[in-house]
Amino acid sequence: MKLLEDKILACGKVLPGEVLKVDNFLNHQIDVALVTELGNAFYEHFSLYNITKILTVESSGIALAFAAAQRFNVPVVFAKKGKHKNVGDNVYTCECFSYTKGTTYDVTVSKDYLTKEDKVLIIDDFLANGAACECLMNIIGQAGAELMGIGIAIEKGFQPGGEKLRRQGIDVQSLAIIESMTGSSVTFRG
Repeated sequence: MKLLEDKILACGKVLPGEVLKVDNFLNHQIDVALVTELGNAFYEHFSLYNITKILTVESSGIALAFAAAQRFNVPVVFAKKGKHKNVGDNVYTCECFSYTKGTTYDVTVSKDYLTKEDKVLIIDDFLANGAACECLMNIIGQAGAELMGIGIAIEKGFQPGGEKLRRQGIDVQSLAIIESMTGSSVTFRG
């Protein structure tokens, strides 16, 4: 998606360790018009899938999931990181490794909000090694729900996550796929 690629080139910053900082428009401060267009793009790609829920991980994926959910007219369920007293013990849970933070944490979703009748679209801001998506897929499996696809704003195509998911036959729609990042330069997959 050229709009997102242009925004990454104009406002993104490449940090050491193959980290792309886009917090000034995507996941700390949010460019609402841009995120709305990203939600529209996810809807255009997945509109025939009869989605009943959109699932993401707190907190960076919530704005994107919300934008897509408005178009699908379905609820957003976000997996919480860590234990929360207000969620209780009636949860699906999975252990997830964060590439950006270099830590492992528990991810939980209340069983009240994800059931075997659901057809789920996962939405997230980044895809690198695929750990967050695999964790959410695990939770969807625990619920007996059906994964319909995965929508990603920015995929690091030089890392294995996207390819690994696509080899499983999953419809992964990444709106910008980065081929390489060096110094301050970002190159997108053609």
